[in-house]
Amino acid sequence: MKTRMEHDLIGDKEIPNEVYYGVQTARAQENFHITGVLLSQFPTFIESLAKVKKATALANYNLGTLEENKKNAICSACDEIIAGSLHDQFVVDMIQGGAGTSINMNANEVIANRALEILGHAKGEYQYLHPNNDVNKSQSTNDSYPTAFRIALFEKLYELTDSMNVLRKAFANKAEEFKDVVKMGRTQLQDAVPMTLGQEFHSFATMIEEDIQRLVDAQQLVREMNLGATAIGTGINSHPAYAHEVELRLQEVTGRPFVTAKDLVEATQDTGAYVQISGVLKRVATKISKICNDLRLLSSGPRTGFNEINLPAMQPGSSIMPGKVNPVIPEVVNQVAFQVIGTDVTITMASEGGQLQLNVFEPVIAYNLFNSINMMKNAFETLAEKCVNGITANEERCKDLVLHSIGLVTALNPYIGYENSTNVAKEALDSGRSVYDIVLERKLLTKEELDDIIKPENMIKPRERK
Repeated sequence: MKTRMEHDLIGDKEIPNEVYYGVQTARAQENFHITGVLLSQFPTFIESLAKVKKATALANYNLGTLEENKKNAICSACDEIIAGSLHDQFVVDMIQGGAGTSINMNANEVIANRALEILGHAKGEYQYLHPNNDVNKSQSTNDSYPTAFRIALFEKLYELTDSMNVLRKAFANKAEEFKDVVKMGRTQLQDAVPMTLGQEFHSFATMIEEDIQRLVDAQQLVREMNLGATAIGTGINSHPAYAHEVELRLQEVTGRPFVTAKDLVEATQDTGAYVQISGVLKRVATKISKICNDLRLLSSGPRTGFNEINLPAMQPGSSIMPGKVNPVIPEVVNQVAFQVIGTDVTITMASEGGQLQLNVFEPVIAYNLFNSINMMKNAFETLAEKCVNGITANEERCKDLVLHSIGLVTALNPYIGYENSTNVAKEALDSGRSVYDIVLERKLLTKEELDDIIKPENMIKPRERK
């Protein structure tokens, strides 16, 4: 294998000539065998790093601090990466020490070496275009890494809300399909009052709709970036007009309304936006998990459970019990929720662990936020496509449970009074007979009156007494 010699603070190191990364990336490869999950597995983050480097090159050129040929080569290399090229060259573990320096240098070296090729030079000939002096010009890891992280997070939240909308629509469609299926509502796992299965599924759709808005609100927090802060927020080693110029160029490159923080010293150390977003993700995960609990309960059986709905049969459920089919899709979504909820603790502690002018723990925050979003996106689409869309209702079972439920007496309370209702409920419980039969036997209502009261449309919403 042909190699080239590169040099850094630690000394000389041979680098395979075929790779685009350089000496600092190679050292990070050796030092950080942590998760086995590499930057190359997060394409949105890679593309965001390239967008930052392109915006900074344009800003530096416009301010007269970067030559035109270097600007053109850097921008061309960045455009290739944004289009999906060279992603396999981003080889650093997602969790590493150094506040993201290894990831920043991975980007600087890949872009520099590809730009050198565009200029007609060999990889490693940094005297013509340098990873630090040119690609990283007017930057520090401490502002370029967080800015790229925020750009990627902004885009990933769009992906998540899109998948949530898919799931919301699936529940809304089922709500319409089940609007006339009367069933018993339950509180504390005990019979409560009648409702429709459509109302139940509509509530699921509404829960998801509310959380989509919470994510949209939280997404706005990452529009503020600290590019131009350089090391700690003072802007050392950059042009006086650089922060404003790079803000404009970043908006141009991304097509998104990113803005420069008013206080760059504060913005460089503050990771509160990530805590907020993680908290919203935990809220979403908690509520989706509750919905999955409900789907598992409602489909329990088929002979000894609620058996009000049928989930699509996806695979055999047991290696020993023939015919058993498990609610595997809600179960896997439950597990994703547990993971996201636990991850929130990691993100909270990483944010709290920052000291003075920098939080060095953004890599673990980024790794966990991206993982949570990716898992939730996949889980929600799976839940919609492989479960909710195929749910069917056991209408007769739902109706039978209503007619034989003690909870039916609540609907009769305004007509026969609390005392009569209590006595009917007690006899029904003691005898096992239906509320319907006991009310008729005691002549508390006529059959016509009783049938009118327990019509589905009369039990599921407020009604003015005749």
